[in-house]
Amino acid sequence: MTVWRRIAAPLALGCTLVGQMAAAAERDTRVWEAAKAARPAEVALLRQMVDIDSGTGDAVGAKAIDDILAPRLQALGAQVRILPPEAPKLGDNLVAVLNGQGRSRILIICHVDTVFPAGEAERRPYTEKGDKAFGPGVSDEKGGAAQAVTALGLLKQLGVSDYGRITLLAETSEETGSPGTHALIDSLSRQADVELNMEPGDEPDALTVWRKGSTTYTITVHGRAAHAGVDPQDGRNAAVELIHQLGAVDAMPHSGDGLTANLTTLKAGDRVNVIPDLAMASVNVRVRDAGEMSGVQAALEARAKSPVVPDTKVEVTSTPAFPPLPTNPRTQALAEQARAIYAGLGRPLQLTGNGGASESALANQAGAAALDGLGPVGGGFHSAREYLELGTLTPRLYLLTELLIALGKSSPPRVAGY
Repeated sequence: MTVWRRIAAPLALGCTLVGQMAAAAERDTRVWEAAKAARPAEVALLRQMVDIDSGTGDAVGAKAIDDILAPRLQALGAQVRILPPEAPKLGDNLVAVLNGQGRSRILIICHVDTVFPAGEAERRPYTEKGDKAFGPGVSDEKGGAAQAVTALGLLKQLGVSDYGRITLLAETSEETGSPGTHALIDSLSRQADVELNMEPGDEPDALTVWRKGSTTYTITVHGRAAHAGVDPQDGRNAAVELIHQLGAVDAMPHSGDGLTANLTTLKAGDRVNVIPDLAMASVNVRVRDAGEMSGVQAALEARAKSPVVPDTKVEVTSTPAFPPLPTNPRTQALAEQARAIYAGLGRPLQLTGNGGASESALANQAGAAALDGLGPVGGGFHSAREYLELGTLTPRLYLLTELLIALGKSSPPRVAGY
């Protein structure tokens, strides 16, 4: 989950808790008991994946996880393909397809890449403390991947086959905007009626019904090197100019439910006695409305045309990651369906949105109804504090399995024109 700052804001969608409980679906005892019985195997799979380094770009780690997941999925009758990435220096992606006897087409997306470097799994292996599990990627998003595979196993165990097709994509570059899978996600989404995303749920227990879009802007300043002691006046300090350029970013919001712009990387110079001739900064921008990006780019480019250090040149480039997932009736309808299922367990389910981007925005853009945040609840993402709430494993597994059963019988129609 590409998150610089996570913002959870419950949405009032016209469904009070009392009304929600009144409309609750009756708990399916058979599915609930199967979900409880599956917990040890789900935890074992989670532990196995967490203890494998699989940072974005770690092709060896990605293969190790594929080698774990592929046989499990094939044993369920799935047709499994291992597909090369669409960009260099990334891991392969796994696509598993289960064909049923109905008509509904469901796409499940999870990612197995993390933000952590090689060696992190050895330094911080999977551990449990009280009601939480810890380890690199434990909830973002290996918990969701383990849950998805386990849910497909429950369908097999329960003899459910009245869906048309369920496709699982386990991808390896989500944390950098899915450059290795954009075309694949678009293709799979255009062949699906609905997309379910296994990003972790927000605390205390929520689904994600909107997400911001993400673009990273790179500001590059070219100056002129010079000896910092003998003739500094002959230099043109790229770092000083970059500081001036970042003033445009400082004027933008850094947190909140709307547009945010945050400095994330900064580099200038490599010698303490040399005026730097090159300086670079990355600025990560998140927006609720895709149109807001043009205003950000215009502000950065306007600043670039007016450097304060003479003879310096400023360039602004952008790398889009995901579009926004807007609040929309189709996602809200899926969320209310999930709420009713969860209420059958006597559990309220909140609906939230945040600044973390995900593949659901691409699925929605391609015409599939999309629902996000279906993985186990977690927190502390992208840090050593990352954890998974163990108490949500069985309820979330039940929720996903019941959703797959219900959507298999009748899924939302695709958006016309896609």
